[in-house]
Amino acid sequence: MRVWLRRRRRWVTFGVVIAVVAAAAGAWWWYTEPPPHTTEDLRIEVGTDEPAELDARLYVPDSVPAPAVLLAHGFGGTKESVTESAERLAGRGYVVLTWTARGFGASGGLIHLNAPAYEVADASELLDYLADRDEVERDGDGDPRVAAVGGSYGGALSLLLAGYDDRVDAIVPQITWHSLAESLFPNHADPAGTADDGRGEGVADTGTPPGHDGVFKRAWAGLFYATGLAGAGPPGVSAQGAPALPPACGRWAPDVCAVYQEIAASGRLTPQARELLDASSPASVLSHIEAPTLLIQGQADTLFDLGQAEANAEGIINAPVKVAWYAGGHDAAGTASDQERIDALTVRWLDFHLKGEGDDPGDDFTYSRIGGVTSSRSDLATVGLTRDSYPGLAGTESPLSVRVEQPVTATIASPPDGTPAALSSLPSLGQLATFAGAGFGGDIPGQFAAVETESFDDAVDIVGAPSVSLRAASPTGEAVLFVKLYDVDSSGRATLPNGLIAPVRLTGLPTDIADAEPVTVTLPGIVHRLEPGHHLRIVVATADQSYAGPVEPVEYTIAMPDRVTLPQTTSTPLPSQDGAWQVALVVLLIALPVGAAGAWLVARIRHRRRDRSVDPDTADVPLVVRGLRKVYADGFAAVNGVDYRVERGQVVGLLGPNGAGKTTSLRVLMGLLQPSDGEIRVFGHRVTPGAPVLSRLGALVEGPGLLPHLSGMDNLRLFWRATGRPESEARLDEVVRIADLGERIHRKVRTYSHGMKQRIAIAQAMLGMPELLVLDEPTDGLDPPQIAEMRRVLHDYASDGRAVLVSSHLLAEVEQTCSHVVVMSRGRVVGTGEVKDVIGSGGRLEDAFLELVE
Repeated sequence: MRVWLRRRRRWVTFGVVIAVVAAAAGAWWWYTEPPPHTTEDLRIEVGTDEPAELDARLYVPDSVPAPAVLLAHGFGGTKESVTESAERLAGRGYVVLTWTARGFGASGGLIHLNAPAYEVADASELLDYLADRDEVERDGDGDPRVAAVGGSYGGALSLLLAGYDDRVDAIVPQITWHSLAESLFPNHADPAGTADDGRGEGVADTGTPPGHDGVFKRAWAGLFYATGLAGAGPPGVSAQGAPALPPACGRWAPDVCAVYQEIAASGRLTPQARELLDASSPASVLSHIEAPTLLIQGQADTLFDLGQAEANAEGIINAPVKVAWYAGGHDAAGTASDQERIDALTVRWLDFHLKGEGDDPGDDFTYSRIGGVTSSRSDLATVGLTRDSYPGLAGTESPLSVRVEQPVTATIASPPDGTPAALSSLPSLGQLATFAGAGFGGDIPGQFAAVETESFDDAVDIVGAPSVSLRAASPTGEAVLFVKLYDVDSSGRATLPNGLIAPVRLTGLPTDIADAEPVTVTLPGIVHRLEPGHHLRIVVATADQSYAGPVEPVEYTIAMPDRVTLPQTTSTPLPSQDGAWQVALVVLLIALPVGAAGAWLVARIRHRRRDRSVDPDTADVPLVVRGLRKVYADGFAAVNGVDYRVERGQVVGLLGPNGAGKTTSLRVLMGLLQPSDGEIRVFGHRVTPGAPVLSRLGALVEGPGLLPHLSGMDNLRLFWRATGRPESEARLDEVVRIADLGERIHRKVRTYSHGMKQRIAIAQAMLGMPELLVLDEPTDGLDPPQIAEMRRVLHDYASDGRAVLVSSHLLAEVEQTCSHVVVMSRGRVVGTGEVKDVIGSGGRLEDAFLELVE
């Protein structure tokens, strides 16, 4: 019988190992805690013409001196917006300086829109600050070894800083602009006979460069303006005692505010506006950049499309340049796997160019294509692709020219002041345009003309900027048009990839279509697969809610395109993470039934042998540990004769240096390890693996495994659902109140700071309001104010007759957080009692405290 049981246990072990490995891999995939680092909150004075204090934070890794990263946030953000990225980089061994740009958050000053004399000069002063820190490596006196990294507003700043300050050693600008004027006033028209400018934009027939006479991107510009109004209010004094900001401009600098009001009222780009926007555009300094540059641009971006990155790549002529696209952008976060690819590219770039580690990243090009749904997560899957060099938006091969079925000439109406109008996209929600073909914000009859191609027999991949040629006539000599390229499936459902359209402003037009010259329109770059049976629809419309159009109503005559040109690029798929999950899934489907059957059998046997007796003397005591001893196979005694109690109403700190035996004790308490000797009783019941009394205990040991793409509340609900108990027993509202999570509970976990993640993890352990709460290092990585807040949370929890056990290796944190303490050293308890009585005691505690201080 014993031999048979041993064989069964081997099968059970095999099945359980497979399941545990899969679960551990999944947990690692979704959540990895960065290595230890310290943080220091700062107030840094900058500026001469307009002095300001910047709200900043320095992240310092364990090993210093080290290279530094200047990490900038996007428009409207703060230093908190980049906390997760900063922690990851600090975990990679970089000193990271984050700050809130002037005019935002707790920083002083006004918003000058990345002006060289203000935000760029501020960043140079931050380089001076880093050069004075002993933790930062230097290339010379006053010259820190540093990279500038940032997205959008921060990405443009990294380019501008590298152009103005040659101390920058590498840059990684993401989803940012080349020219603000061309981004906010795009014109995708290239009249016949003019040269392409290499950015998917041509030269208008007036001879002026693109951007001088484009179509005002009203919705995005309005969003920027509204963001800068934060803090504006009625005249007088604000609640903080500072003078209230002017309601018309808020935190905008007066010259920037005046330019916005001028262009918003007219819908046209004035010379004064062009001058201001050019000064804040990397286009003005690209030829001066000598820092190796990794340009990362988003495919889902109606603000700064792929053409902006291409123009930046072409303008940087004195430094290595690498270009990468990903499925996200200002309109979508992108998939988790795609973000991991971009993060890996960034780290590889920094490691090589700052540390001299790893292989040269080279100038190969990577991009991604949405390709269904992952097998491991409820998430869109992206297929990563690569080629040896950047092909440009024109592609690398002969483009595919696709004829339309019935070219037409049509008269279409431009409505007064652009109303009513189609809705192709919304700021930061460009993918809503996917539903346009189903009636959501769709093209309005009388305001558009359309032609369609035949269906495709085989799949076709578009990688780059498609183009069409059309002719137009207008009684006013001018026309504002919006060209769109829909993917139409066999059922007639139309999709506008990422909501991207080509705004066009044409001037010098004839009144008769017979006299009109062809105009080439180059659409924004896309990565999109046309499946077999699908066809393309080319639409030319007169109005769009996201853009400004003519005030007076007018009718245009349009000779529609007779073909569409699709760029082609040869590439090689990158290894798929999802494929590994498919293999693992097959293995699990085979192995788990076998393991489950064996586990059921062993559980039945153990169930019969389980000690169900209750010790009446400790039936109302949350935790009693008696003579606990755990010796591993190599003879090492991790815990040796440990005794302590946790009473109701107490917050008990299990204090000791690393290696003291704290984690082993907790594993035995959780039923994860069998003790070699002694016992643990919870409310009088002896703890064994799977003991029913463990349902009265909540725990956080070795991380919560939060899913970053879900909100905090969804994570809590998902965790509770896994227990099989009804949601009404979770007491979610009470847990959220005690943990003081507020409305932040509804934000996605990937946006949380480290402190917020710790608080969510503790809330997860509190679900169901268990009578005993066990937390392993809950204050790890938190700053003093966060630790003080954690003390309130834990004491509130224990105040209603419950108890809390907190493991920590930090003496100061136990002093601040706990009412009682159990001090461990080398596997033994060397002191217990109230914190005020134990801390400061002499004798055998001195060695343990010395280890803690060290």
